[in-house]
Amino acid sequence: MSQRPRPARIRDAEATRARLLQAATAEFAAHGIAGARVDRIGAAADANKALIYTHFGNKEQLFDAVMDAHVSRVLDQVPFTADDLPGYAGRLFDYLLAHPDQLRLATWHRLERSGTGHETEGLRASMRQKTETIAAAQAGGRVPAAFTPEDLLAFTLALTNAWMPTSPVAAAGEDAEQHRAAVVEAVRRLVT
Repeated sequence: MSQRPRPARIRDAEATRARLLQAATAEFAAHGIAGARVDRIGAAADANKALIYTHFGNKEQLFDAVMDAHVSRVLDQVPFTADDLPGYAGRLFDYLLAHPDQLRLATWHRLERSGTGHETEGLRASMRQKTETIAAAQAGGRVPAAFTPEDLLAFTLALTNAWMPTSPVAAAGEDAEQHRAAVVEAVRRLVT
């Protein structure tokens, strides 16, 4: 009995790049940069691992591309409004619960990339845009100026992350609705 030959694969660089980013997201979320393995990423993406170097340069640059993609996704799906920081905190809370890899990637980024001079442009631009938007709202009297824009953003993000599954105080099966309400109320109190 003869075997049928496998159909020739059509080369699609963008599809390969997308598969590599998806596989890298799972690998980096689970293992961080140091623990991630390009051979596992290549296998999960059904691509030759050499293509990682072709498309991204190296493992660290691949991680940066993953971070930028996820920052872009958050920006698209969780609109930031300085005039409604409590609402933003609630929307971000919902997003992070639905996308746990996002918080894991951010945690790995803080552990392995912060302070190294390799801040991703998307993350840097996002933080800059948010603090500038808060500063403008403060200058316009719409947001109290009791805290610097940087502090207010840091507090909002920290409160939002406090009840995520990676938090040391969050227990499995906790009432997410109750914690979401507490986060929104805490941020509301920061800005009133």
